[in-house]
Amino acid sequence: MKKSLLIILGLTLGLTSCQKDEDNPFLITANQVGPVNRDIKINQLDSLFSEDSLVKQKSGAEEFRATSEIKVFEKGGKPLMILEPLQEFDSTSTIGYIRVLDPRYETKSGLSTASTFKDIMKDYNISRIENTLNAAVVFLDEINAYITIDKKELPSDLRYDTDSKIRASQIPDEARIKYFMIYWD
Repeated sequence: MKKSLLIILGLTLGLTSCQKDEDNPFLITANQVGPVNRDIKINQLDSLFSEDSLVKQKSGAEEFRATSEIKVFEKGGKPLMILEPLQEFDSTSTIGYIRVLDPRYETKSGLSTASTFKDIMKDYNISRIENTLNAAVVFLDEINAYITIDKKELPSDLRYDTDSKIRASQIPDEARIKYFMIYWD
């Protein structure tokens, strides 16, 4: 009797925890960011974000290659994310990149824009780290994401060096995330 009660209790807890993830409107996975999944087309965003505000704009100077990005804001004006289509200026294109702005968007393990490098190391395998002019770019292939950490967060010997390979052990645990990007191709 006790065994069957424990099994039923375990199954109930398992089902409710699975349901919780599906109901989370701010969940980030390898295939979704909140209500946006990798199959959504640009022309479907108005209905997907009917309660929110979309601002479509061209970024970049006209003489340079410009991109068509879409900013998503909550009704109160709080920025949620910036979407960039896979095929620029094509309303039937799917999403190529998502820049997560709101810290409520998080992975199942709690990684969000408010996280630190320690949080990344605790729950994810780092695929690679690229050294750029102003940031260390940390790739997390298991969730189709890359995280940028401003070089101001790094030790001084790495801040002005773009040639050295940055290792995870060189990034301080308390280094904050500057950009949280999801990419789909």
